Amino acid sequence: MLNTYTNNITKTPSPFSLRKPFITGGETSFVQLYNSSSTRAHNNASLIGGGGGGVAPRAHRRRHGGRNGGGGGRLRVEASLSSSVTTIDSEQAVKVKAIVSVKQTVGGLLTNMGVSRGLDDISDLLGKSLLLEIVSAEAQPKTGKEKKTIKGYAHRLKAEDGLVKYEADLVVPPDFGEVGAVLVENEHHKEMYLTDILLDGLPFGSVQFTCNSWVHAKFDNPEKRVFFTNKSYLPSQTPIGLKKLRDKELESMRGNGKGERKNFERIYDYDTYNDLGDPDKDPELARPNLGGNKELPYPRRCRTGRRPTKTDPSSESRSPTVYVPRDETFSDVKQAQFGFKTVYSVLHAVIPSLEMAMVDPEQGFPYFTAIDSLFNEGINCPALEQHGILQNMLPRLVRAVTDIEDNMLRFELPKIFDRDRFSWFRDEEFSRQTLAGLNPLSIKLVTEWPLKSNLDPKIYGPPESALTTELIESQIKGSTTLKQALKEKKLYIIDYHDMFLPYVNKVRELKGTTLYGSRTLFILTEGTLRPLAIELTRPPTDGKPQWKEVYMPGTTATSGWLWKLAKAHVLAHDSGYHQLVSHWLRTHCCTEPYIIAANRQLSVMHPIYRLLHPHFRYTIEINALARLALINAGGIIEGSFSPGKYACEISSVIYGLEWRFDHEALPADLISRGLATEDPTSPHGVKLTIEDYPYAADGLDLWAIIKQWVTDYVNHYYTDSSLVESDQELQAWWTEVRTVGHGDKKDEPWWPTLKTNEDLIQIVTTIIWVTSGHHAAVNFGQYAYAGYFPNRPTVIRAKMPTEDPTPEEWKHFIEKPEETLLRSYPSQIQATRVMAILDVLSGHSPDEEYLGETMESAWETEPKIKAAFEKFNGRLKELEGIIDERNADEKLKNRYGAGIVPYELLKPFSHPGVTAMGVPNSISI
Repeated sequence: MLNTYTNNITKTPSPFSLRKPFITGGETSFVQLYNSSSTRAHNNASLIGGGGGGVAPRAHRRRHGGRNGGGGGRLRVEASLSSSVTTIDSEQAVKVKAIVSVKQTVGGLLTNMGVSRGLDDISDLLGKSLLLEIVSAEAQPKTGKEKKTIKGYAHRLKAEDGLVKYEADLVVPPDFGEVGAVLVENEHHKEMYLTDILLDGLPFGSVQFTCNSWVHAKFDNPEKRVFFTNKSYLPSQTPIGLKKLRDKELESMRGNGKGERKNFERIYDYDTYNDLGDPDKDPELARPNLGGNKELPYPRRCRTGRRPTKTDPSSESRSPTVYVPRDETFSDVKQAQFGFKTVYSVLHAVIPSLEMAMVDPEQGFPYFTAIDSLFNEGINCPALEQHGILQNMLPRLVRAVTDIEDNMLRFELPKIFDRDRFSWFRDEEFSRQTLAGLNPLSIKLVTEWPLKSNLDPKIYGPPESALTTELIESQIKGSTTLKQALKEKKLYIIDYHDMFLPYVNKVRELKGTTLYGSRTLFILTEGTLRPLAIELTRPPTDGKPQWKEVYMPGTTATSGWLWKLAKAHVLAHDSGYHQLVSHWLRTHCCTEPYIIAANRQLSVMHPIYRLLHPHFRYTIEINALARLALINAGGIIEGSFSPGKYACEISSVIYGLEWRFDHEALPADLISRGLATEDPTSPHGVKLTIEDYPYAADGLDLWAIIKQWVTDYVNHYYTDSSLVESDQELQAWWTEVRTVGHGDKKDEPWWPTLKTNEDLIQIVTTIIWVTSGHHAAVNFGQYAYAGYFPNRPTVIRAKMPTEDPTPEEWKHFIEKPEETLLRSYPSQIQATRVMAILDVLSGHSPDEEYLGETMESAWETEPKIKAAFEKFNGRLKELEGIIDERNADEKLKNRYGAGIVPYELLKPFSHPGVTAMGVPNSISI
């Protein structure tokens, strides 16, 4: 508790006017304060109900002790407010003491040295460190204009417990009315991070506020920051005194679309993906722009405004760092766990060290025991000795071996292979992972037969599939007929034929890789899938006709090895599709426009902004880092996954062909793939066609829990559906999502309308599901399932032995089939590079925020919302037990059995690290 003091006031000074500020946006909680003696009781009730507690700002934030959001200089504001009131014309005035604390963190205000630090010290000595202005929510009764603000400078007091404290005295006049906002001007030359405000000594007790947002230096930007109270308002309900501030804040967040963005700015705008290539560095690194054209449609990213390249004026130049709006950046804790420094260390220390250790970057693994040695002995990387910091940054990978002087790079063996080292070799596991693995989103019901391509036969050859009725029935072996299997919904497919076939010849021109169009057929038997056949297709090339062949589980040694090779090709296709579409496109990439539009069109006071904001944390930053080092030309994805330099281009084509917002809702996605049918009698309104489908079973429960929370929330603020249609901010947000953020699909008929509560509930639930459950299911199992790369190779480097073989090639396959398989796998450097990155990508940060775990401060002051959130939290905890129970059910063969790991990717909570469980609020890695 801060010290309070008493000060007799003999005369209330007239507050001076505040010039009309141009506000750059933000949010906090400030007290709702009434000072008139005739309304004291009413005022105290308002203070308790509307002003207490912290608020969820635009910045990432932490609400737990010692778990701070944001790095750099961190500004902690604690305003101690005590009063002894003297009667002046039967009215009362309150003297406010504001104590401001600046917390020292990495790279922040207090650690800064040099000229600017000295100038800031002078400001502190002069008592002009921080200018605070209190804004009334009320208008002047006679004129209807905003009331004058109350302002004062904070001066430096002392440093203690890692904080430097500042103090300001403010006097609030008796007719000021309810406080609705505070303006902040940072007089230092360096930015600060505002975390919270504590008002102490009020008649009803202290009030705590949370801001958690960067405050730029006035020398960088003279416009003041505004922080609103934590009370939510629809636009039509905004207090008169705050309407202009609300509008101006949104206007400033949009910017003017000109110039290069500076790192202290908080401006949200759109651009196409025109920064993946680097043609100025090397013509081979040129890449087409994605988005803004019919051939390569794509969602929009956050605009940075960097200059165009010299080689291609339509492409944006690259830089060592990428602008993101200031409050979207990682916290110190998150930055240490995954950020540019961590990725940089993997790319520029670990991988070069591996290359030096391996000598030949194209060398494969000579034996399977050499693969096992990555997890047992490790790789001796002498070059790691000069990178000792890696032992702290990548503790799972880099370990000191006591009996060897050199550093070792040694990988953790994923649990599934620790339990059963040969599970990856079995057809049962191959099938099981289509439903309970890393990419459970590609399996579809076969609804038409025979299978046929939709591609132009003049270019790609005959469209008819080689998967004939006779071949399939030879595999069914009399247990049923193909016709009956189709009728009973027992035939399923993973179909990458048409999406990959147009790129086969292009990819084959790249060194060290190959590609096919593929179809993989399964049959449902006793609740589990069994693979029937794989079809691989190469289009006409170099005067050769189309080539296609079907492979089936072998009955001879030769057919058995060919089947294993065909599975490896299909797994590489699935790895590429998972990373590029199920993961990157459908979660990271498609979510960014929702975030940009929300910050441009929804005020921080808007209840829907506050509902969505926790689900947007860190996403723009992680996407910027992906463009910097993962999906860029020559990056990890291009260098280690089958599509190579065409990876993002293929994701653009698939976005144009397949992505639709209404199918991103889990029930609709399952129905569209034939994995569920509408059934009003079922608990979630759908009935699964495969009951033992772990992703769908757990996912539908999670979807229903999210939807109930959203329903309770939306119906509280929108008591009548007419409020949805008349909400101009909400309508502007949804319009901008459709027509700008996903502008290449703006004319599609499937976009949901936004007229009723039900429309809003479905839209918001879909967005929250994608950013939480969907992303968790495809991200946090990456190392668990792909850390042992033979289970999910990311690239296959050699064609099938049966495709136009030379006598020498066929002879080598017959004599050494295992060596043929190993030569097809990724090279040692490709495999270990991906393994190192997946270890980083699969981990939970110590400052992770899990779905339904912690209540936003703004909700704590709304009893109905608080109760709804507590129910939300309770249902999620109950889901943990339900999932545990399913994983122990012997009847569910896809999640229980000898050597099988439980399916836990949709268990809501986790501890830090690589756990293969836990559903964060947002796409934070």
